[in-house]
Amino acid sequence: MLKAITLKTVTTTTAILVFGSTAALAHVTLEGKDAPVGSTYKAVLRVPHGCEGKPTNTVRVQVPEGFYGVKPQPKAGWTLDKVRGAYAKAYDNHGSPVAEGVKEVVWSGGNLGDDEYDEFVLRGTIAADLKAGDMLYFPVIQECPEGLKERWIEVPAAGQKASDLELPAPGIKLLQKTGN
Repeated sequence: MLKAITLKTVTTTTAILVFGSTAALAHVTLEGKDAPVGSTYKAVLRVPHGCEGKPTNTVRVQVPEGFYGVKPQPKAGWTLDKVRGAYAKAYDNHGSPVAEGVKEVVWSGGNLGDDEYDEFVLRGTIAADLKAGDMLYFPVIQECPEGLKERWIEVPAAGQKASDLELPAPGIKLLQKTGN
């Protein structure tokens, strides 16, 4: 009897490790891993699955402060909403100050199966006064039927790595400004 319990425990533990590791690796990511400050950046968010076997019907992306002039790419079969608001400060957009813009992008009404993959795209400008070497995070929430959600919103604290988090927000490393 003891051997049966031990074998069952080992099997269960192995299954948790295998499936738990897979779930942790299957998060929303950005295709481009870095970009220079002061440049235009095309954020291609890769969504690899739904929620607990259910399809993703809504993808919400919080636009980080310092990423302005955002224009999302429409997707066939999805409704696109842009939530606008004031920035924490004005940004220089080719000599004109910009004090407000898109703060959140929402694609809804779609049907991305749990066994399917898709990309959601937006572009904008990375403020020139952001610091090279820092990270810029794009928190994402996937909404699925029955109130299920996947919240890829965790941002590492000082000294912590994104890989230490269970549900890390996708992010890019900021590089030195290039050119003039």
